[in-house]
Amino acid sequence: MAPNFEGKKVKVGVLGATGTVGQRFIVLLSEHPFFVLHALGASQRSAGKAYSKVVAWKQVRAIPHVVRDMVIQECKPEHFSECSVVFSGLDADVAGNIEAAFREAELAVFSNAKNFRRDPHVPLIVPLVNTSHYSIIQQQQQLHSPPLKKGFIVTNANCSTTGFVVPLAALEKAFGPIESCMITTMQAISGAGYPGIPSLDILDNVVPYISGEEEKMEWETLKILGGISTEDDGKKSFDMHSKQPLRISASCNRVPVLEGHTECVSVRFAKRPPPSPQQVREAFQAYTSDAYAMGCPSAPRHTVYVHEEPDRPQPRLDRDFQLGAGVCVGRVRECRVLDIKFVVMANNVAIGAATSSIINAEFALLKGYVA
Repeated sequence: MAPNFEGKKVKVGVLGATGTVGQRFIVLLSEHPFFVLHALGASQRSAGKAYSKVVAWKQVRAIPHVVRDMVIQECKPEHFSECSVVFSGLDADVAGNIEAAFREAELAVFSNAKNFRRDPHVPLIVPLVNTSHYSIIQQQQQLHSPPLKKGFIVTNANCSTTGFVVPLAALEKAFGPIESCMITTMQAISGAGYPGIPSLDILDNVVPYISGEEEKMEWETLKILGGISTEDDGKKSFDMHSKQPLRISASCNRVPVLEGHTECVSVRFAKRPPPSPQQVREAFQAYTSDAYAMGCPSAPRHTVYVHEEPDRPQPRLDRDFQLGAGVCVGRVRECRVLDIKFVVMANNVAIGAATSSIINAEFALLKGYVA
């Protein structure tokens, strides 16, 4: 159930509004129950022009009427001063300085870019997993020079990390720490942005390399699934799953699929004996996110949907289930090398990108982090 804001509308802005992630933000926000699009930001060459005149629209839905004639602004805080929340779909090569400037201007920034994911004071939130990490925001504000009252940055994870970390969280909640994990991805071409990979490189082909992707998955998972420790001096830090070291090996591949990352996952549990495949299925089905329990309107009812069919999940059939906000799992079975193996499919441009940021902002608003 959506939260009741008694008719209150929350003004939001989108940075990188003409890019593919920015476009997805706009599609989702144009029909949001309480977020209202108020400002769009893009490059200097687009500033001052109507959105519909400069965007190369690549969504299957038409440009929402609410933004067609909206004038694009430069990505400067003064143009977004009336916004309570700013979503960033900026490319990583420009996101860092711009997002930092918006935070310094006391704006709440929810970023899809990688620039602040490794920051020791910025939470890396998969909203279906680790909303407890919001507790570090106050420290982020206090350690800023000068200290901040309202400004902060929250990032969501890499699209390939997001998909498999959700079922891992469900398993750790039910059965305790995972000791090791192996993942092989089959990642959609939309994950490369637009114009992305040349057609002659991807048609009739599989590309067994995505720059930086494997390292991101192996590192981000530890921050997301780990806890927050308090040091002797009172400062908080991410423990990177150090209480039970987690070894992760990822192999990433680009495949000729438009949307929807598929991942084959094998895990070994620290506790022996390990759970049975049926126990794992039941744990997936029982797992519910705090975001859904809090009433975030974009959070999926089924955090992990378990397919019983032997040939599911599939990107083309399952990527739009629950508007792509949840994760689909299938083929849960014993692994002869580790303990359990299964297949994950997640919509990389929904829960793997814009939808995660939007749920993050909904949760922050409900918890009072956003003024």
